[in-house]
Amino acid sequence: MTIQTVSTQAVSQYSKYNAKVARSRATSEPIWVRWLLTFIVLLFLSIFLIVPLAAVFTEALRKGFDTYITALSDPDALSSIKLTLIAAAIAVPLNLVFGVAAAWAIAKFEFKGKSILITLIDLPFAVSPVIAGLIYVLIFGLQGWVGSSLIDHDVKVIFAIPGIVLATVFVTFPFVARELIPLMQAQGKDEEEAGLVLGASGWQILWRITLPNVKWGLLYGVILTNARAMGEFGAVSVVSGHIRGMTNTMPLHVEILYNEYNYAAAFAVASLLALLALVTLMLKSFVEWQVARNAASNESA
Repeated sequence: MTIQTVSTQAVSQYSKYNAKVARSRATSEPIWVRWLLTFIVLLFLSIFLIVPLAAVFTEALRKGFDTYITALSDPDALSSIKLTLIAAAIAVPLNLVFGVAAAWAIAKFEFKGKSILITLIDLPFAVSPVIAGLIYVLIFGLQGWVGSSLIDHDVKVIFAIPGIVLATVFVTFPFVARELIPLMQAQGKDEEEAGLVLGASGWQILWRITLPNVKWGLLYGVILTNARAMGEFGAVSVVSGHIRGMTNTMPLHVEILYNEYNYAAAFAVASLLALLALVTLMLKSFVEWQVARNAASNESA
C-alpha cells in the first residue's frame, strides 16, 4: 500500500468524521434547550387539550353517574345522537367515492380544468361553514331559488335532514381527496401503465393496483372526514332550524342545553363527543404508525 493511498484513506475517514460531527451538531441542542422546548410543548398540551378534556368529564359526572346516564338517555339527546350518526353515515361514503375519483383523476390524468378542480376541492377550507349554510338557505330555503318549487312537490331540504346532510358533505369533502392526491402523485403511473399493457381494465387497475397502494391514506382520510362530520357546528346550525328532537345534532344539542343552564346534561353529551374524538385520535395514531412501519419496511427492502 503506497503512502498516497494511505493518505487518501485518512482524508476520506476524516471527512466522514467531520460530516458526522456536523450532522450531530445540526440535529442536537444543549440540554437546557431541549428541556425548555419539552416544557413549552407539555404546557401547551395541558392548557389546550388535557385540562379542557378533564373539565368536560368532570362536569359531566359532577352530579353522579345516574344523572349522566339520564342525560344521555333523554329522548332529545338520543335523537341528536341518531341524527349525527345518520349525517356521518351518509356524508362519509359520498366523500369517499368523490375523494377517490377526484384524486385518481388529478394524480393519474391530464385534462383541461384540472387546476379548477383542485381549487374547488380546497373551497371548503377557504369558505366559512356559516357562509356555506347560508348558501344552502339561499338555494333551498322557502324564499330561495328553488325553494318554492320544492315546497310545491312536498320536498323539504332546509330545516330537515337533507339540508343537514348537504351541509355536512360540503364541509367534509376535501379530506379524502387531499390525503390521496399527494400519495397517488408520489407513486407515479408506472404500475398502472404496466397493468394497462398487460390488458387490465380501468376498474381492475383501480381495485388491484391503485387502491391497495393508498389504503392507509384512504383510511386516514375517512377517519378525518368522520370526525369533522360528527363535530360540525356552523353550517349545520344554519340549515337545521334548531328543532328540538328533530333537527338538532349533538353539537347543537349541547349548545341548547348549555344556554338553558342545564350544565350536567350539556357536559354529558359533550363528553360523548369527546370520547368520539379520542377514539378518532387513537385510530389516526394507529394509521400513522402503520404508514411509518410500511415506509420503513419498504426502505429496508
